[in-house]
Amino acid sequence: MKMNSKQQPKKVIISGGGTGGHIFPAIAIARALLELEAHTKILFVGAEGRMEMEKVPAAGFDIVGLPVRGFQRKISVENVKVLINLVKSLWKASKIISSFHPDIAVGTGGYASAPVLYAASRKKIPTAIQEQNSYPGITNKILARKASKIFVAYPGMEEYFPVEKIMFTGNPVRNKLEQLDTFREESVNYFGLDTSKKTLLILGGSLGARTINEAVMAAFPDLLKSDIQLIWQSGKIYFDDAQQIWKEKKPENIILKDFISRMDLAYAVADVVISRAGAGTISELCLSGIASVLVPSPNVAEDHQTKNAMSLVNNNAALLVKDVEAKGKLIKVALELIDDEVKKEQLSLNIKKLAISDSAGKIAKQIFKMCNN
Repeated sequence: MKMNSKQQPKKVIISGGGTGGHIFPAIAIARALLELEAHTKILFVGAEGRMEMEKVPAAGFDIVGLPVRGFQRKISVENVKVLINLVKSLWKASKIISSFHPDIAVGTGGYASAPVLYAASRKKIPTAIQEQNSYPGITNKILARKASKIFVAYPGMEEYFPVEKIMFTGNPVRNKLEQLDTFREESVNYFGLDTSKKTLLILGGSLGARTINEAVMAAFPDLLKSDIQLIWQSGKIYFDDAQQIWKEKKPENIILKDFISRMDLAYAVADVVISRAGAGTISELCLSGIASVLVPSPNVAEDHQTKNAMSLVNNNAALLVKDVEAKGKLIKVALELIDDEVKKEQLSLNIKKLAISDSAGKIAKQIFKMCNN
């Protein structure tokens, strides 16, 4: 897409955060917009104190924060503060939109998306939603009523959204996941790995997954004795506990991180991945083509992570370990898989067949079309 000399650059507000599953698709969309039209003006809006306020600037984009917070599930005086902050956020979101004058507002999920897209729609600005999961949350169901376009990654979403607004794009992911072989050497140097050993990558999400971390800690003696090396992302919440057991043993074959900023490099050296089954991770694993053991989180709406995982398991493209069985079973299954070359190759070939490429590019093209309508 070329911009003529008289055409003003498009302005896009993107709101998404709280977890990596909302943040990284938002950043991927922003980068795709700039690849199509380098002069595009992009402003992120997030929630104050959440991880997007750190990750978005690190990716090179401007962001402003809203005081919005999530409601407590049980009756609590904290929900009074949440309501007050929601009103403040709606007011601030309206001011941001009046000041920035966006051509479109795009939401990828998270607390800030609701006030931003609501305020935009009130000002007759086109809005779009990128829904990562097979089961949308109540906020996106409400926002969909005013949205012009809804980008989805799973079939059957007409059950939740108006069919005429739905566009099947897949989930935007980090750059370069389809060219992992080209920077394997860089990955080995980045993590300081032994090229003669197989590598197990353990991911608990950007914040952490209690059960996965407990499984690693319970199996520490087996991991120390194994002939593999481990890259372990514990997540920030569980990093102190993980670091304590790591310091006691000082294992040379285990690399502990609270967060892996270069996930492309981690995927490039992984022989097997252990992970939750968030929609963004599933998309990344499909493009990366890595044999995986998935542990769906039980603490999500409509058990959608199990549905995500089963979309792979039913195609012989991944293994599944239930959360309740993970502590005693997870590491054993992963170690058996990493030594089974036939099974690894089979899972890798099958998961690649499920990949949807250039999701961010497809969404970016639609965003520009909506701006021009």
